[in-house]
Amino acid sequence: MNPADKIERRAIERLIPYARNSRTHSDAQVAQIAASIKEWGWTMPILIDEGGGIIAGHGRVMAARSLEHTEVPVVVASGWSDAKKRAYVIADNKLALNAGWDQELLKIEIADLESMGADLSLLGFDSNELASLFDEKEEELKEETYAEVFNVIVECVDEQEQEKVFNKLDTEGYKCRVQSL
Repeated sequence: MNPADKIERRAIERLIPYARNSRTHSDAQVAQIAASIKEWGWTMPILIDEGGGIIAGHGRVMAARSLEHTEVPVVVASGWSDAKKRAYVIADNKLALNAGWDQELLKIEIADLESMGADLSLLGFDSNELASLFDEKEEELKEETYAEVFNVIVECVDEQEQEKVFNKLDTEGYKCRVQSL
């Protein structure tokens, strides 16, 4: 049976956080999760083992506590070995981080949401990220800068030789900088 085949409700006080959960949740991120729960309700249950140990959903449980919820939806991973549970604690978090964004589609979608009056603060992006996403001049400058920069490493036997090579290249109009290895 797949864990997601049956959703139950459990008292938060009966859930046991995994003490060695290496994923951290800042107060700001827990507040974002809480705002998401307030806006859309519970869209993803907490994954627990038969004893109530949390496998996935630590941040959602923290958010639920901050909202003073007493119960949360859960799915039980029955028959999982300790190794399987512990591996999933990491995989659940890391696999989501491995995804990327189609920047152009993201810009279109966020612009449409904004024109519809949606609360963009619920999306999880901070104001700097949104500004950067829509700052095309900055993107063009980055592309132009990276597209035109090539590095050459010149190894010199001492500082005097390094100074001579630097001065010669600088005099000829090359953009140079001195860096020790």
